[in-house]
Amino acid sequence: MDTLSYKTISANKETAKKEWVVIDATDQVVGRLASKVAKLLRGKYKPNFTPHCDCGDNVIIINAAKVVFTGKKETDKVYTRYTGYPGGQRFNTPAELRTKKDGIEKMLRHAVKGMLPKGILGRSLQNNLFIYEGTEHKHEAQKPKAIDINQYK
Repeated sequence: MDTLSYKTISANKETAKKEWVVIDATDQVVGRLASKVAKLLRGKYKPNFTPHCDCGDNVIIINAAKVVFTGKKETDKVYTRYTGYPGGQRFNTPAELRTKKDGIEKMLRHAVKGMLPKGILGRSLQNNLFIYEGTEHKHEAQKPKAIDINQYK
């Protein structure tokens, strides 16, 4: 038997086949959407997935304003941030963030960020995520393909 045929192929930045995908977030649950988006950003749905490199897709989320939370999370969940000054701890609920500028984008980015690896790779993968509250986006030149996120597990 030829042992060279059993070579493990590891993807790298040059050999990774990155695609652009569009996801419609209308009536999607935030956490479930975020976990599927994190897998797309990592490239876990691809057969040549390599854990240590960026081989995932560029993801565009449209209609982000129409995402939902289950249960009473819309009013009871609390996002905490810190300004850096003494007594500078600030708290927001998702209902308050929806009224602020870029609040929905911050909610989705926070959810996806927690599901990506920590470190340099995770921070670079976050740059492949684009979130828009409406149906319009500025990435038509990349010819993104629309996918149904409900087909993924």
